[in-house]
Amino acid sequence: MKTMNRTKVFLTTASFALAILLTPQLALAHCDTLDGPVVADARIALVKEDVTPVLKWLQAEDEQEVRELFAKTLAVRKLNPQAQELADTYFFETLVRVHRAGEGAPYTGLKAAGSVEPVVAKADKALEQGSVDELAKAIAVHTDKGIRERFNHALETSKHAQDSVQAGREYVAAYVTYVHYVEGIAQAVHASAHHGEKTAPAAHNH
Repeated sequence: MKTMNRTKVFLTTASFALAILLTPQLALAHCDTLDGPVVADARIALVKEDVTPVLKWLQAEDEQEVRELFAKTLAVRKLNPQAQELADTYFFETLVRVHRAGEGAPYTGLKAAGSVEPVVAKADKALEQGSVDELAKAIAVHTDKGIRERFNHALETSKHAQDSVQAGREYVAAYVTYVHYVEGIAQAVHASAHHGEKTAPAAHNH
């Protein structure tokens, strides 16, 4: 029974942690980097001279615009190395802009390689490896530590909350920090699906 309870706590903590850390803001930021998945597919498309790899990043109504730009890019990049670099960059920028517009997100320019948030990079790595175990465990440990630290501080200050006004204020500050941290995790877990994501099917109890 204890083992089962520990497993439930771990899975719950991991789910909360993943939800709060892999927020829409991070996901949106991921696609506008030079080493992100959108540009990576764009590079493949240019090498193969086949636009197909990038189409999955677009809404159906935006496909024609990118197809036309892709054809022009292939023509221009054959002129000389400088033209190729400029054409490629413009294609990357346009593709990312159109992709983000389809998500309802603003475009603020391409970000340098290496600017992907660490947790997002780890999420990508988990997909490449075919296992989320390492990622889930790492985030669960991080979140567990965060909750415990705030809980312990709130608990300790509560013991002296009635000693003085200052002590009471210290308790209130610790309490608010603790509750908001937990509340933030809960809100992330119950937030609306991102980019039209379908809610995962609920697990059946046996």
